[in-house]
Order: sequence, then C-alpha cells, then structure tokens
Amino acid sequence: MLRAGKAGWSLGLPRVFSFCLFLHSSSAQIRYSIPEELTRGAFVGNIAKDLGTDVGKLAAANLQVLSDSDSQYFSVNVNTGVIMVSERIDREQLCGQNPRCFLHLKLAIENPVEFYRIEVEILDINDNSPEFPSDEVSLRIYELASLGARFPIQPAQDPDVGTNTLQTYHLSANENFNLNVKARTDGGKFPELVLERALDRELRAFHHLVLTAEDGGSPPKSSKTHITIQVLDANDNHPVFDRPSYGARLVENSPLGTLVVKLNATDVDEGPNGDIRYSLSSHNSDALRQIFAIDEQTGEIRVQGNLDFEEATVYEIEVEAKDMGSPTMEEHCSVVVEITDVNDNAPEVILTSFSSSLSEDALPGTVVAVIHVKDRDSGDQGKVQCHVSPDLPFQLRKDYEHQYSLLTRTRLDRELVAYYNVTISASDLGSPPLSRHTILPITLADVNDNAPQFEQASYEVLVAENNPVGSVLVTVSAVDPDSEQNSRLSYSILRAGGTEPSLDPTRYLSIHPTSGQISAKLPFDYEQTTYLQFHVEVSDGGSPALRNRTLVHVWWP
Repeated sequence: MLRAGKAGWSLGLPRVFSFCLFLHSSSAQIRYSIPEELTRGAFVGNIAKDLGTDVGKLAAANLQVLSDSDSQYFSVNVNTGVIMVSERIDREQLCGQNPRCFLHLKLAIENPVEFYRIEVEILDINDNSPEFPSDEVSLRIYELASLGARFPIQPAQDPDVGTNTLQTYHLSANENFNLNVKARTDGGKFPELVLERALDRELRAFHHLVLTAEDGGSPPKSSKTHITIQVLDANDNHPVFDRPSYGARLVENSPLGTLVVKLNATDVDEGPNGDIRYSLSSHNSDALRQIFAIDEQTGEIRVQGNLDFEEATVYEIEVEAKDMGSPTMEEHCSVVVEITDVNDNAPEVILTSFSSSLSEDALPGTVVAVIHVKDRDSGDQGKVQCHVSPDLPFQLRKDYEHQYSLLTRTRLDRELVAYYNVTISASDLGSPPLSRHTILPITLADVNDNAPQFEQASYEVLVAENNPVGSVLVTVSAVDPDSEQNSRLSYSILRAGGTEPSLDPTRYLSIHPTSGQISAKLPFDYEQTTYLQFHVEVSDGGSPALRNRTLVHVWWP
C-alpha cells in the first residue's frame, strides 16, 4: 500500500498480474497503484522485475511505449525496466469525482511480438480543502417560524474523493439552531439549519453563527463560512409540499417540453400570504438549469435541454415554493430524475499502432495494426464487436475486451495484389446496432522472389562474312515481375561450347549491359570458323541477385 503525508510517499506497490498467450504474440496485464502529484521521475514499477524478464532482452527487443491518452504521463527506461512518472498527475483534473481513477498504457516488443498492458490506479491524496461558495451567508427568518423548520445552506465543495472528500459539518454553539446534514443520492452532503428554539425579534434581531466544513483526510482540512440571521416579523405559515421528495424516470434524448413531474404545495394562509410561486433553488448548477425548467404557477417541471445518459445518469433538482407574503416564507423539496440509456453512440475505433507498409514475404500471423475500440453507451449497447471481410488475407484477433490486433491470415504476393484497403467494421450490440467503418490502406513492399525470364529460350543469328564492326546483330530481352531494384536487369556473355571451343565469344562480340544488344567487335572470317555458340546471362538487382540464361547461335556462310 502507499502511505504518507503530502511531503512524501513510501512505495510498496500492490500488483495484479494477468497473462494471456496468443498465436505469434503474447499479451500481459499489470496493475500498479500510485498517489497523485508525484514528482517527475518518481518510481512506478519495474516492468522487467515484475515480468521476470531480463532487462537486456527488453532493450534488445525494441521496447515501445503505446499510450491510450494524449498525454504521456509515464516513461520507461529500457536499460533498467523502470516505469517512471514523466508528467504531473492531478487526479481531480483527470477523473473528477469518479471514485476510482486509472491511466492505461501498453508496452510492445518485437521478435516475438509481445504486449504488456499496464493499468496504473491513481490514488487520491488530501490536497484540497472543502470550500464554501462564499465566506458570508445571510438569512432572513420570520420570528414565528415553526420549530423544526429547515433552512438550507449552500454546501462546500471538495474535489477529492473517498475519505479525503467532505465528510461532515460543525455548527458553532448557539441557543436556537441545530445542524442537520442531508445526504444526497449522488453522495454529496449539504447542511441545513434546523430551528430548535423559537425566535423573538424583540429580544434578539440578529444571530451570528459559524459553519465549518471538514474532510476526512489525515490530518483533516476545513473551511468556514459566517452565517448572519436576521429575524423578521410577518407571514406565519410557510408552504408545505404534499411529499418531501419526488422521483421521475426519463429516457435520454427526450423531446424538449417533456413533462418530468408536477409538484404540489399548499399554504393555509389567505390572500398573498397563501399565493405560491415555484422556482428552482439556487443550489442547482447552471448546467442543470439549462436542462430543466419549472412553471412558477403550476409547479410543472419540463425538459428544456438535451438529456445525455453518457454525461449524467441521474439529476437531483432542488425546488423551492415561496408564498407572496411579507416577508416571504418558503419550503424546499428534491426531485430525483433517473436517465435511461438508449443506443445513440456509434463505436469509436482508435489505431494504437499501425504500419501501412508490409513486406510481401510476411508470415501468416504477422501483426499489422493494434486497434482500440470503445462505445460511450452502457450495457449491451456499449459492447463492441469488430470484423474484416473474409475475402481478404487478413483477420482480427481479440486480445482483450477493448483491443483487437489485425493479423495476416495467409501468405501474400505483391505481384498478384500490391495494395489492400482493409475495412475494419465495428458494431455494438444495441437494437438496432450502430456501427462505424475504418479503412486501413496497406501497401505490400517487394522482395526479390522472381527470377528474370528470357522471352526466347534460344536465339539464332545469321551474319554475312566481313560484317561491319559495331553493327547490332541481335537483341536479347528478359522480363522480371518484381519492382524497383529487384527488377533492374543486366546482361553479360558467358562462353559456351561450340564447333570451335577454343574461340572466346567475347573476342568477337560485346553486349550492352542494360539493353541486351549484342554487337560485333571484329569482322567474321569464314576461313577461321563458321559459327559461335554462347550463353547470355541476365541478373536482377536484388540482394541476393537472381539469374537466368539463354543460348545464342551466330552463323555466317
């Protein structure tokens, strides 16, 4: 476990290992836990030690760090196998109020291909104090307010989580008020002043209280707000809701104007003192006010903005009912609105690793791309399946829940097909399903796997005696289906047997190395010999080069 104050941390890292073995590559998952706000270069874990792998093998295997996020929060020293913090990590900025916060990265090595999936849990430290929206709070309360009446105070906010977040409130000692802390369904807490002893404006017109918010850190952090209560005369009955709280359920993307709930409050006073107006409490956020609206006369709450399950699954609306007396009396209630998910998000396909060029001699099972998929919907609507066309020489392998690898399925031949557009189709399990298609262009790189071929197996040439020197006698020609350097051909003359084996054909003939034109170097003399027979060899420019031969007969009468 990690235990320390803010000045420093001692590292005793719990690790969870999970290994899976696949065809020509392997995949492993490792988990570390570190506190937020560690300094750059802080130790996270030793990947070589935790995998039982020699550090030298990792360095020689071309270790690569692949991150799922835009920022590189971690780095790996390939010489030691140590994972270190490379950027400041603020858990609140990264994960907000989520109780658990993870960063993911993957390590990849070659020969053979191995993936190590690293999951780093970012632990909260108590680096934030609870903060009230204001240092001063003013309340106006009628002196005939009923015992047990409640007066909400805007809550303090603490971006930390778990025990480090806001835990409790304390109220300074006084004769009239007690403190009640109301727990919200989302885990938040907000304070209410509860009137325990009747007020008397004539005896005391103002009350001054101090409210303290405290978190559960060690040591705890706190902040204060000063409450000034002015005691007023007037209207002696406040509105009363027919229930303390209301509930509703809506599907996301509900049309604007959809009725959420109709509230009902009554006031036994007559005239303006019993005339009620409804409104959303000041405790509601600006974002919530853009989504819901209330009719001040009827108490109907309706949808006026976009509901998105992926942004919020539940809303808690604070409503107040005020009468028109002087001074105004008010009452509060909560409306909890649950949002139901619909399949309104198509899957996302993210290329974690991709090589657009592939050697044509790549073996079946070669990894071409690593693909990360996700879907913001929930349940089956957020589960994603990927596939490629079975007509292609590629296949998808599911490494784990959100990752696929694109592999070669059969041997490839650039001379048959030099270029592929591989379509990755990702579909969720919603009804109807939503899908997204990503095209990966893959070009095959040539290897020297074809020898040159002459257009004729042999050539026969008839030449007049005393021929001109330099005249072209014949042109031999070969073709090679390879490309670039592998198809660049050169020709040469080799001595072969003939009627006069002592004669060297290169004494009489020359060949242009690239065009294959054979020319006379000397006039032919019938009295010396009547023909020449030799081989022409063609070589391509590959490494190693591939060769072929043809036989040439030159006659002169």
